[in-house]
Amino acid sequence: MAFLSDTLARVKPSPTIAVTNKARELKAEGRDIIGLGAGEPDFDTPDNIKAAAKRAIDEGKTKYTAVDGIPELKDAICGKFARENGLSYKPNQITVGTGGKQTLYNALMATLNPGDEVIIPAPYWVSYPDMVLLAGGTPVAVECGIESNFKLTPEQLEAAITPQTKWFIFNSPSNPTGAGYSRKELKALTDVLLRHPQVWIMSDDMYEHLVFDDFEFVSPAQVEPRLYDRTLTCNGVSKAYAMTGWRIGYAAGPVELIKAMGTVQSQSTSNPCSIAQYAAVEALNGPQDFLAENKKTFQRRRDLVVSMLNQAKGIKCPRPEGAFYVYPDISALIGKTSAGGAKIGNDEDFATALLEETGVAVVFGAAFGVSPNFRVSYATSDAALEEACRRIQTFCAELR
Repeated sequence: MAFLSDTLARVKPSPTIAVTNKARELKAEGRDIIGLGAGEPDFDTPDNIKAAAKRAIDEGKTKYTAVDGIPELKDAICGKFARENGLSYKPNQITVGTGGKQTLYNALMATLNPGDEVIIPAPYWVSYPDMVLLAGGTPVAVECGIESNFKLTPEQLEAAITPQTKWFIFNSPSNPTGAGYSRKELKALTDVLLRHPQVWIMSDDMYEHLVFDDFEFVSPAQVEPRLYDRTLTCNGVSKAYAMTGWRIGYAAGPVELIKAMGTVQSQSTSNPCSIAQYAAVEALNGPQDFLAENKKTFQRRRDLVVSMLNQAKGIKCPRPEGAFYVYPDISALIGKTSAGGAKIGNDEDFATALLEETGVAVVFGAAFGVSPNFRVSYATSDAALEEACRRIQTFCAELR
């Protein structure tokens, strides 16, 4: 369409949302579909958080708020960073947005100029490169394969940095792989970044509370305090508190950057929903005991899915440290033909045939920048996961 902007031609709609929508459509047509595409917990928002939202409505807290967050929420976020991450921030270093995605987007919009490069380890969350493009920057994807457990090495980071590099986007535990960086692995990366003062760090800590076994979560500014002044530490209540639809994300960083992000937000959405903000205050300040329970459930599901997928013919599925995703490798299946006659030329063909022939919806690896793989979100019931994995096993066994 001639009147659409050139910028729009550079980006594509989110493939994860597309898969979820496709699964919904097929379900509505009466098909027996198991959706493993959506990245959201299947738990309900805790009752104390819902009660805080109802209270906010009853108390008339339904008006515009400060553009980038109410003081109570900024205080709660400062408390969270001090308590859980050993990071000290003041309220003027905090910004609150409509979901984690908006805070990342605001930062890129506020800082990128044409020619600026942003290093993104791949596999990456589908939105990172497109947000960089929308903001006028150049995404530089660095492929991290199964041999390094989908983790970026210091050598790869060093090689990717140029005089044009403005940001390094870091996500641990990762969407789509669930890979988490240990303190030692992260320190090796921060050592590289110390040598390049022009590079800022955007740390997406959204899955912080979803780590398994004896894995210890750490954030870049925590591991290397000398990077504090050029790190934007991003988080939100979506995943840990089962509040995806409430749309509250937040970030902490240098005052000047936070102010610039507020300017972007003031001319786009203005304040996040007032009621959701009061609910988020309760999420961060209220009881946290359910987090351990949820974590136990997710760990059990991870073990189930990893075990069953590794029993499928031609699938190699690493065991992730966190989040609620696995990212199996299907190199051995490329070039085969499904029972329904579909030729598996790449991971998108695999995901399409799997959905059409078995009713299991997964997201193909090319969407995340590394192929041939697919992403499974195990944020659904054990029964659904078992049935889905059985169908995947049968589908793979019948490939010729």
